[in-house]
Formats: sequence, structure tokens, C-alpha cells
Amino acid sequence: MSAPAPAAAVPHRGMITLSIMLATIMQALDTTIANVALPHMQGSLQASQDQITWVLTSYIVASAIALPLTGWLCTQWGRRKVFLISVIGFTIASALCGLATSLAGIVAARLLQGIFGAALVPLSQAVLLDINPPQKVGQAMAIWGAGIMVGPILGPMLGGWLTENFDWRWVFFINLPVGAFALYGIWRYLPENRPRAAPLDMFGFVALSLGIGLLQMFLDRGELLDWFDSWEIRLEAAGALIAFAFLAVHTWTVQGTSFLDRELLKDRNFITGCVFGFIVGVVLYGTMALLPLFLQGLMQYPVVYTGMITAPRGIGTMIAMIVVGRLVQKVDLRLIMATGFALTAIALWQMTHITLQMDSSLIVTSGFIQGLGIGFTFVPLSAAAFATLAPRLRNEGTPIYSLVRNIGGSVGISVVQALLTRGMAQGHASLATFVAPGNPALADLPAALLPGSPAGMELLNAEVTRQAALLAYVNDFWIMMAVTALAIPLLALMRPPRRQAAQAAGDMPH
Repeated sequence: MSAPAPAAAVPHRGMITLSIMLATIMQALDTTIANVALPHMQGSLQASQDQITWVLTSYIVASAIALPLTGWLCTQWGRRKVFLISVIGFTIASALCGLATSLAGIVAARLLQGIFGAALVPLSQAVLLDINPPQKVGQAMAIWGAGIMVGPILGPMLGGWLTENFDWRWVFFINLPVGAFALYGIWRYLPENRPRAAPLDMFGFVALSLGIGLLQMFLDRGELLDWFDSWEIRLEAAGALIAFAFLAVHTWTVQGTSFLDRELLKDRNFITGCVFGFIVGVVLYGTMALLPLFLQGLMQYPVVYTGMITAPRGIGTMIAMIVVGRLVQKVDLRLIMATGFALTAIALWQMTHITLQMDSSLIVTSGFIQGLGIGFTFVPLSAAAFATLAPRLRNEGTPIYSLVRNIGGSVGISVVQALLTRGMAQGHASLATFVAPGNPALADLPAALLPGSPAGMELLNAEVTRQAALLAYVNDFWIMMAVTALAIPLLALMRPPRRQAAQAAGDMPH
């Protein structure tokens, strides 16, 4: 593909940024906005608990498989055309989701959403990197990061509000006006770059797609099917390992161009950035998966109130991104990221002090601090990952970067949920040993909780279950804190920022 025009010569930079970020926010919201509406969909579509999860799984799997194809499509058709088709397809698929009257209909529409929406996030990042000069890249990545963070932070709150005040179908219909504005802006202002014909490495694409699809199925259905006790999970794990092994051998031995460009794997900053992106995905999405379960399940908070007290996380992220966008060119990127990881670890340490009698202040405070930490990490990480990558590799690099972060999110969600389930079972078994008629401490319990009657045993068992769940949540937060803290020394693998800036400036087209 021909090199993009010099960043300083790009007209309508503001309108291009607004248009592509509308598309990015629309896609980012749909990764989480539907979660809180699932119970309402289940009743409306007459689906079982197992079946309704396919509304989420179909979108995730389709998006993961289609994401790596973005770079090749841009090479064949041009980035502007791929962007326009993606926005049109995603908007139409959103309308079909809202109009669905059966489970099969909404799953099919969600598959289309995932396929068309996969390219929106990496393309927006690639465009912002191309239309901004090196000294503006930090601010551009702050804008892009803010759009990405909207999904996991504001999605559940917006989805809950729309579902409670209107109908679950508006979770999807809200995309229609946003998609229309984004489509007009991209069509009107985004310049085209000249495509060039390039063969598709079909073997590499199939191997990567199979590996990603099977991995996502393994992660999404593992908890439901009790992991390796299920033949389905064993087959999915084995299939994913075999597919990735074939991909690795094929990528390094194929003659000519491979689907996964080998030049990407030679850039240390890009690879290190992908590793940290994976860790950020694990921590961010893992934490966001735990909080709603804790607040709505154990604390019995309504959906809308849960969204309100978790909103300060988004405020912290936005503040941090505004600040970091101005610091990226002046302060060592590794120092900024270390600060972000440290703040995130502090917030997770605060969450290890949760109790069933606390008010919401701990959630608000720790959420705001973690939001600051994510903001201080996300922006410099994106800038550092692409600082030494040649502009011609951006269309291929941005989908891989997004893919790795998304896989990190899936791994984080699956791991914390598995640890939570196991921790609850172990905690219940441990606490139950103290509930015996010979324990003198039971005499201090209210009469209704005494184990002498079936009703008392039932109430006592329910309380033991609640306390066991609390211990499991605390242990999960301890583990997430440890992962975050242990990631900080890995920042030494990043190249010094002066070298990053110099090479970034040298790689920019003139």
C-alpha cells in the first residue's frame, strides 16, 4: 500500500478524528452494553440461560476471527473503503439485532456485528497515527484510548439505563444515529490511500482464525462446562494449540509474504507493547467482570446504581488521558506506565478490603484511582508500541495489537470467574466445618440462625455462602494486584523514549 500523506498536509483533521471516534465508540460500547440486558432478552426470546450467552459469544468469536483480516483488506481495497463498509455493515447489523424476534435471529445478527465491527478499532488507531505528526501522537492516542475505554466503563451503565427505562432493543438501536454520523464523516472527509493487489496467505489466515476461534470458545464456555471435565473444552484447547503451532511454523518458514507479517515480530517495542496490552486487558476486563457480580449479587445494588458508583472509574481514565496526552513527549514513557501500573495495583489493594457491611465509598475511590492508572498506562503504551514501527506496517500492526488486548480481556474474565467459583466452593467447605452443634460460638447467633431446625440450617447455609463468596472476591483482587505489580519490571524491555521519538520521526513519511 502506498505511504499515507504527510500528517501536516492532512486537511479536516478534526472532522476525521470525530468521525472515526464515533465509529470506535459505537463498536467499543457493543462489547459490553448488551451484558446487562441478557436477562430481559432471555425472557423476550424464550431462551435458556445457556442459549442466551451465545448473544455475547457469537459477537466475540466473530470479531476475533475477522480482526486479523483487516490489514489484508486495506491492502486490497484501500482503508477508506474498508472503513465505510465496516460502518455500514455494523449499523445494519445493529438494526437487525434490535428487530430480532428469535434467538437464532439475534445470534446471526450478532455474528454480522462482530464481523463488520472488527476493523473499526484498529483502523481508527491506524488513521490517527497517520494524520498526526510525531509531536501530536500522544494526544491522538489519548483520544483513541478514551474511545476504547468507553465500552468497558460506561457500557454496563448505559445498557442498564436503556433496558430499564425503554427496552433491551434500544441497546442496539442507539447505534443507528451514531453510525449514520460516522458514515457521513468518513465518506466526506477521510482521504483514500491507493490499494495494491496482494495475495492472501490462506493457510496462515485459516490457522490463525481457527486458533483464535477455538481459544475464544474455550475461554467463553470453559466455566459453563467445568473446564477440562468436558470433552468439548478438551477438543477446543487441543485444536487451538495445534492451530497456533501450525501458524508459528508456517510464519517462519513460508516463502514470500506470510499472513502474519514477520517484520512485526522483529520490532521489540511492538512485541513488548502487545505483551503489556494483554496484561492491561486481563486486569481491566477481569476487574470489570468481578465488580458487577459483587455489587449486584452480594451487595444487592440495582443495575443503574451499580453503573453510577462505577462511573468514577471512567472519570479517572478521562482525566489521566488528558494529562498523559501532554506528557508523552516530555516524560519517559516507561515512567508514565510504571505510575499507571502502580496506581492500578493500589486500587486493587483497596478492593481487597471489601466487606458486606461497607458503603459505596470504597468502590468509588478505588474505581477512580484505577481509572487514573488505566489512563496513565493505556496512552503511553499505545504510543510506545508503534513508536518504532514503520508506517507501512500500521494497517497490519493495529489489528494484531487490538486482537492481543481483546484476548487478554477474554483470558482475564475466564480466569477470575474460574478462580471465583473455585474460591467460593473452597471457602464454603472451610467455613462449614465451624457450623456444628458442638461449636460454642453458635450460641451467640440469633435464634433464627441456630442449626437446630431446617429453617435455621437453611439461613445459616445462605450466610456461609455469602461469606465464602466474599473471601473468593478478596482472593481474586489479591491475585489481580499481584499480576499488576509484577508487570512493572517488564517495562525495562521497552526502548528508551528518546530513541522512540527519533525513530518515530524518522519513520514518518515526508
